[in-house]
Amino acid sequence: MTIDKCNGLLGSVQLMENVAIIFGVTGLVGKELAKKLLSEPGWKVYGIARRPEAIPAAVQNPKKYNFISCDLLNPTETHQKLNSHLDPQYVTHMFWVTWAGQHPLDTKECYEQNKAMMANALNAILPRAKSLKHFSLQTGTKHYVSLQAPFNSKSPRFFSEDIHRARPVQYNFYYALEDLLREKLAGKVSWSVHRPGLIMGSSRRTLFNVMGTLCVYGTICKYLNMPFLFGGTRDCWEEMFIDGSDAQLVAKQHVWAATSDHEYSGQGQAFNAINGESFSWKKAWPSIGMKFGVEVTRMENFSEEFTFAAAMADMGRVWKEIVKREGLVETEIGDLANWEFMDCLFRCPVKMLGTREKADRMGFRTRCDTTESILYWIEIMRKEKLIP
Repeated sequence: MTIDKCNGLLGSVQLMENVAIIFGVTGLVGKELAKKLLSEPGWKVYGIARRPEAIPAAVQNPKKYNFISCDLLNPTETHQKLNSHLDPQYVTHMFWVTWAGQHPLDTKECYEQNKAMMANALNAILPRAKSLKHFSLQTGTKHYVSLQAPFNSKSPRFFSEDIHRARPVQYNFYYALEDLLREKLAGKVSWSVHRPGLIMGSSRRTLFNVMGTLCVYGTICKYLNMPFLFGGTRDCWEEMFIDGSDAQLVAKQHVWAATSDHEYSGQGQAFNAINGESFSWKKAWPSIGMKFGVEVTRMENFSEEFTFAAAMADMGRVWKEIVKREGLVETEIGDLANWEFMDCLFRCPVKMLGTREKADRMGFRTRCDTTESILYWIEIMRKEKLIP
């Protein structure tokens, strides 16, 4: 890491041989989780995703890492591939950092699809997983709120992990995954739940990719000499609505919970996986603009009328020009940018802010400055030749 954006210590992983499966290894956290485990002695890692994405040179020994291309929504394929490419009896840790996003959130279709995907994986592994020690599930701080009107203006300012499930949401798939683990593991294997906010990382395989979207936007603004505007509500511009979560911090918390002995290492203990620093887009925007080399002349680079979906609708050709001219990794604009997501993010109607009290008390004290996180991942995406 070239920028000291996070501070804190992670207890050393035991020297015994551990075999991990990372479901969603090409995502923002999945990539960092693989790198973290492979940098420790005594780990063998199987990465699962539909399409591969290169794990950086942190993998010194290729025999420690195997990628398995698998459609987890297909029960037959899941069973066949997970039992032919690895031996479930030696698996010690499972990390679930994936989800199916073909249907809108909080719909019955999204709920059932994500539940089925995890059930397929568990049914393929658990019958022979005699060495399994821990299952680590990643969801998010949307666990605490409903994004369906009417919105609850009297909800807690900061959510702790023991808050009751949000109402009136009926089909939040996070709840389905927790309930499925409780049923399938049946008190025999420890498991944890990790709830990040807005994840900062680098991936071409992530639907809600704030860094990819920001980086494509900033690059196009520089290329076309466009104003670098924040389009959203004034509240989202001036106040913190969603916690920042650095992908490396979230990965560290997964490993900490999966390998530490503490009173919360039992069944279904949840931890907010958040940076823990105050943040606003209004304060961060000038630094972000400077990083892209665009002019930010005043703090109010803000517009309630501006939408990313409308402004960037026809920029696919421009992005191809930039990729060719700068010799970047070949990507389509949609591989990195999700304009509709950015418009929703900057117009979020309810705050999803968590407290770090539980994780801090139990010994996970790694923290990140969210602005530094954003600047760090811009630089990483440059090194990976995804942006100029």
